[in-house]
Amino acid sequence: MRAAALQRRLGLTDDELLAVLNEDALTVITDDLDHRPEVPLLLQLTAGPAERVGEERFTRWVRASGPKGRPIDHLLARDFGAFEDALDDLDERGFIIRAR
Repeated sequence: MRAAALQRRLGLTDDELLAVLNEDALTVITDDLDHRPEVPLLLQLTAGPAERVGEERFTRWVRASGPKGRPIDHLLARDFGAFEDALDDLDERGFIIRAR
C-alpha cells in the first residue's frame, strides 16, 4: 500500500494522511488512490532525502521548524511546492538541530 508507505516515511498520523491526500478513510484503507498523483510524487520526492538522512531523522525533520516553516504544515496545507522547497533546503543545508 503506497499510502501506508508514505505515512510511515513522513511520520503522519491517520488524520494527517487523510488531510494531505484530501481523501476519506475508506479510499485510503482500500488503496483506491490511482486518481491521486500526490502519493507516487511524494514517495519519489522523499525517497532520496529520507535515504540520505535516514528514515528516523527524516520523520523528525518533517515536524521541525526550518527557514520556511515546518514541512508538515506545508503538507497539511497541500502546498506541495513549499514542501518541495523545504526538501531542497534539506538537501542543501542538511538537517540542522539547534539547542535552545
